[in-house]
Amino acid sequence: MNQKRLVPIILASILTLALTGVSFAGTLSEIVKRGELRVAVQSGAAPYAFFDKNGEQAGSMIDFTKGMADAMGVKLKVLDFDWDGLIPALLSGKADILAADMTPTLKRALKISFTDPWIHVQPCIFTTTGASYKTLEDVNKPDVTVGVLLGSTGETIAKKYLPNAKIKSYKGGGRMIVQALTAGHVDAGVNDDLAVLTVLPDFPPKSIRLLDKRLGQGKDPLAFAVRHESVNLWQWINLYFETVRSNGEYDKNIAYWMEGIEWKKDH
Repeated sequence: MNQKRLVPIILASILTLALTGVSFAGTLSEIVKRGELRVAVQSGAAPYAFFDKNGEQAGSMIDFTKGMADAMGVKLKVLDFDWDGLIPALLSGKADILAADMTPTLKRALKISFTDPWIHVQPCIFTTTGASYKTLEDVNKPDVTVGVLLGSTGETIAKKYLPNAKIKSYKGGGRMIVQALTAGHVDAGVNDDLAVLTVLPDFPPKSIRLLDKRLGQGKDPLAFAVRHESVNLWQWINLYFETVRSNGEYDKNIAYWMEGIEWKKDH
């Protein structure tokens, strides 16, 4: 290629990278400058994020984002959205981070950038203890109605593995499906096992059971998310989780929120 023609192309490339670099650095520096980290959550999803008995937002992801804000030296502002409003809130700039029990997928990654997974969960089918369903095949029938969360990975998995069943989608957290099940509005539900197990103590003992066979090809990852241009923030969040894993704070969070039920007494 002619060198005279090559020079403008190189200069244009350098300018593009420079401008992009400013954009990449923007979100993290803007958070520090404004003194506030804005986080989008869905507050009906215990133990990830929810309103406790005092009307305050609590949960595993809330504690992690509090830790992030403290490490940045800024205040935390938690913004509550319905599930289908989370990604739009992030893309519009209302929030800097999306903190929800969201599974990274190729389709979602076309719009937002996911951090490294912070935990893995297993999709499952659950029903009432007295129901006759024992296997996936028992649930995968036209006369069976299965409750899922609108826009969730559970909804996608249910449509894939239970194509013959009627799928009924609900807005809100995992508790919504269990409530619908106990009220007789659905015959079974699909959600991640952790979200189901953590709300079962709030319902009559032994009223709900999980089918032995889990769904999917293995455990699903959950991750935080940022806008595509927020590369420095994306890197910082990954570093934050490396740090809390090494200093023991991660294990404390998981033991309290995910592996026990003491938080129910506190919140």
